[in-house]
Amino acid sequence: MLSGPVISAEQALPLLSEAVVLDARAGSGARAAYREAHIQGAWYIDLESDLSEAGDPRSGGRHPLPPLDRWCQRVGAWGITPSTPVLIYDAVNSGMAAARAWWMLDALGHQLIAVVDGGLAALQMAGAPIESGEAPRTSPRVSYPARTPSWPTVDASFVDRVRADVAWRVIDARAPERYAGTLEPIDPVAGHIPGAYNLYWQTQVDEAGRLVDRSLLRARYAEILRDVPPERVVCYCGSGVTACHLLLAMSACGLRGAKLYVGSWSEWCRAREGAI
Repeated sequence: MLSGPVISAEQALPLLSEAVVLDARAGSGARAAYREAHIQGAWYIDLESDLSEAGDPRSGGRHPLPPLDRWCQRVGAWGITPSTPVLIYDAVNSGMAAARAWWMLDALGHQLIAVVDGGLAALQMAGAPIESGEAPRTSPRVSYPARTPSWPTVDASFVDRVRADVAWRVIDARAPERYAGTLEPIDPVAGHIPGAYNLYWQTQVDEAGRLVDRSLLRARYAEILRDVPPERVVCYCGSGVTACHLLLAMSACGLRGAKLYVGSWSEWCRAREGAI
């Protein structure tokens, strides 16, 4: 049974036959790579069309969330009900975009869910069955019954109010050079939200792509949070995807309740820094 937000590949193996397995690989060529080889029975979920929808980057960022009711329909189409165990993996240390899928299901109130530590590579090494092609879509198409009427996110106005408040913490999940503004390969303005701390999401995993020791994670967050509770933490990144890895790691070490600023820097820099 799933008991936490992260599960080892070895622990996941006996659950593969009873769980809905989601392949959350993202980036160019991800769909083709899925068709070539994926965990047996896994559904491919697309970052661009399943986990986000096209919109104006000035309002919602580069990866805005889909309407909640539409997300519930998609989840139901994958055969997921409140009693369905769900396993999620990707091929980039859970940051693109297994953690995003985890957060979106967690936001619905789904409890039987876990991200496979180490992703596809770990599952393959553990001996998980592999297949090619597309998974057959034979599941019932009943919309998932969400426990919340809206996405539990915060917007730019909220972040602007709390970013200088000592009772809150805003954490940037991007690489240090993007946070510092010395490099910006994607968005039109470099830099970070004033007052934000930096904790690069990739530092939370080891060379095999697995989360580092939980005590080490807690110590890192303690340095930033001090006496601020996790419920008063806002996480962001470039477009609300890798920030979910911070939320996943925090949850894995008992620090639940942090909030996602899904518009993230891609929205902030356009709306607040005057970018087109």
